[in-house]
Amino acid sequence: MGIPRLRAYAGPALLSYGFRPFFLLGSLYAALSVLLWLPIYAGELDAHSAFVPVDWHIHEMLFGYLPAIVTGFLLTAIPNWTGRLPVQGLPLLALVVLWLAGRAAVFFSADIGWQAAALIDGSFLLAVSAAAAREIVAGRNWRNLKVLLPLAVLACANGAFHIEAHLEGTSDISRRLGMAAAIMLISLIGGRIIPSFTRNWLARENPGRLPAPFDRFDIASVAISAIALGAWTFAPGDSASGMLMAVAAICQAWRLSRWAGERTLRDPLVLILHLAYAFVPVGLALVSASIFYPAIVPAAAGLHALGTGAVGAMTLAVMTRATLGHTGRSLKAGKGASFIFVSVLLAGSLRILAAFVPFDVAIDMAGTAWVAAFAGFSLIYGTALMRPKAR
Repeated sequence: MGIPRLRAYAGPALLSYGFRPFFLLGSLYAALSVLLWLPIYAGELDAHSAFVPVDWHIHEMLFGYLPAIVTGFLLTAIPNWTGRLPVQGLPLLALVVLWLAGRAAVFFSADIGWQAAALIDGSFLLAVSAAAAREIVAGRNWRNLKVLLPLAVLACANGAFHIEAHLEGTSDISRRLGMAAAIMLISLIGGRIIPSFTRNWLARENPGRLPAPFDRFDIASVAISAIALGAWTFAPGDSASGMLMAVAAICQAWRLSRWAGERTLRDPLVLILHLAYAFVPVGLALVSASIFYPAIVPAAAGLHALGTGAVGAMTLAVMTRATLGHTGRSLKAGKGASFIFVSVLLAGSLRILAAFVPFDVAIDMAGTAWVAAFAGFSLIYGTALMRPKAR
């Protein structure tokens, strides 16, 4: 007898599976936080955060919105990996409340004190890490334990961010550590789902060359990327870090080319995964170039290629596909999905451009495209996330 995916549950559909509340609230917060950031950046709005404005923005992208999406993904994927029942109902609500409390604590940290904000905010990632570890270990799903490492690094980087911002006045090492953890999550999870979804679609719709199977090259690419990101985190201006980032960019570009993405042009749901992952080698290459040619390539170009581009596009792509699949909808991208995909790709591209041009309008345009993408997701799929699975 197959293991049931859900225990008897009669509560709100929103709390029946982890992806539902965290994808909905995470997408809304991704849009809201940038809507707030644009006037804060322009000096037209004051936050109540103990962080300087740019640190508040960085923190809420890396340690606010991103953990919500990662949590929604893990709470949905882990039951499929382990065969165990998902977190739902009151335990899921507790995690949601903890995440919301963290967002409020960080925004009002100047009022409640940085220590209280750090404690409240940091509790969420620790709780998620513990819950994920418990389920993976209980299900003896040892091969997926590796996903917990970047998640634990992200949790540590969050705590370090609060401490460093308080002691130094701004974040430095911790922001790069958080970004490194995010890119490693994409490299590990993306390296698993992109070839798999691509293979499934090609085998059915476009027979021919298939993605290369996972092999030693993938292991080497992930390892080199981890080493390069670690070097950049602690020695961002060192030529050795620049060289390692260049090698990692080449490896990740080659890795992506092995997944036959150019053969998926007819399916936006698969194509967007490849386009999102493409920001990883682009970002690594731009970081490398900014180390060797800082007068030509601003450091912000690489950071935003990795953040706005890779993290933004990949999270939106995964949310859309998972929402369609797990709410009983057809795995087809309609006009709405195509719109939000174009918007997030435009946001990433414009934010890279904004690093090179001295005009705030480029930042405003990138921010507008970002808001359109994530607010669009919540409007298009919000109803499906709040209603029972379609039969």
